[in-house]
Amino acid sequence: MNAPPEAPPAATPAATPTVANAVEVEKLWTVFRSPQGDAVVHRDLDLTVARGETLSIVGGSGTGKTVLLRQILGLETPTRGRITVLGQPAALMGTRGAASRVGMLFQHGALFSAFNVLENIAFPLRELRTLPAALIRDAALVKLQMVGLSAKDATKMPSDLSGGMIKRAALARALIMDPPLLLLDEPTAGLDPESADGFSELLCSLHRELKLTVVMVTHDLDTLLATSSRIAVLADQHVLVTGTAQEVMATPHPFIEHFFHGARGRRATELTAGSAIIP
Repeated sequence: MNAPPEAPPAATPAATPTVANAVEVEKLWTVFRSPQGDAVVHRDLDLTVARGETLSIVGGSGTGKTVLLRQILGLETPTRGRITVLGQPAALMGTRGAASRVGMLFQHGALFSAFNVLENIAFPLRELRTLPAALIRDAALVKLQMVGLSAKDATKMPSDLSGGMIKRAALARALIMDPPLLLLDEPTAGLDPESADGFSELLCSLHRELKLTVVMVTHDLDTLLATSSRIAVLADQHVLVTGTAQEVMATPHPFIEHFFHGARGRRATELTAGSAIIP
């Protein structure tokens, strides 16, 4: 397989308006209704993500972390409130061309099992039906190598990949349209420590080189402390606190005490102290 040319243009998306914040969530309510009664997940939730930062969202089970991510992406509609993404209503994220504005890495990668790696990465470009096949292939190969995979991995099927390779291939697909905003749902879940560390380092490198804004849901303390500009804690149906790791850990709350100051939290803090790769 021939080496790809130097970074061909992935697409020519419509210009993204320049706004101070990449994401703004205001007075958000999420209510799941059932015959047994209403379950309120979010109540008057406010959150702001500045352009160029990596914001990580943490919270206990049932606090609606992934639901919030899907609402930002436009895959789910909140019961009430407003979400603005790159200056536009989040509802427009589900329209054609949204992949040029927001990339999404789902928790288990969500690769198409019938496509090989290169076909998976190229899929959003092929869906445009406006670019020649050779250009799409070259762009996909560039992204493949950008995430640390080699050209020989291009023809492998998802069933032949390790967990870390699946996450990297899915990340390449999320970046194929060069979006300014990247959403990640538990990107290191299921990975061994070495693969998780490698993915965290890759994420920091791409964040710097591509000047990405990143919103990430994670429960991996090592990844959280190594990559986050700020951390938002979901608790009691709203964002309890947003700030640096030090600011969040200084906030008195049972979840924060358990998550950050328990044995796992102390161990992760000690490991990253003095060697953090926070952008």
